[in-house]
Amino acid sequence: MSLDPRRDALDGIFGPVASTARCSESCRRTVEEVLQLAVEIAREGREGRKIGTLFVVGDVEETLRRSRPLLLDPLYGHPREALDVARPDFRETVKELAQLDGAFLVDADGTFAAAARYIEVDVGSPLYFTPGLGTRHAAAASISSTTRATAIVVSQSSIVRVYAGGEIRAEIIPELFLMSRQQLFTPDAAVRQVPEAGITVALADEAR
Repeated sequence: MSLDPRRDALDGIFGPVASTARCSESCRRTVEEVLQLAVEIAREGREGRKIGTLFVVGDVEETLRRSRPLLLDPLYGHPREALDVARPDFRETVKELAQLDGAFLVDADGTFAAAARYIEVDVGSPLYFTPGLGTRHAAAASISSTTRATAIVVSQSSIVRVYAGGEIRAEIIPELFLMSRQQLFTPDAAVRQVPEAGITVALADEAR
């Protein structure tokens, strides 16, 4: 039995998402923490407006090779212990930085490694572009296809999408209502409500 109530709560809410995204055990806790942060950003926005952002969790070295900085990294030079996703003060910093263009890179242990990174996408490939979704989602599809990372997108429409292996594995709506399956991009979605978190989750079949 775990002695960490927060971790248990997050696993109860987001564990099925981590499972359908096929997260490794070393990355699972971090993915669940980032999902909670992503839902908060989707709900709250910033300065009265909705914002979108991208988190890439795991396989940081390879992701760094497949991306480039859009501006001077605002996280550079800070001690690792200050950049942990579980720190409440740092989570507020991330929400502010989410207004910048580019992706956050997060190590498997929950340490943020970089911010404001441009993820390279082969614009000539139709594999990564889904009609109705923008370039942030294409970047998530690309980086999750070409690395072992899990990509988490906060859409400006306030939906959180989880990519693994180049495809959408889950969608999280930060309200308790059921979307029409025609509005979902998750393949063969199983939709369920999570009242304790006030969210609706669509999950791809784990066997798919």
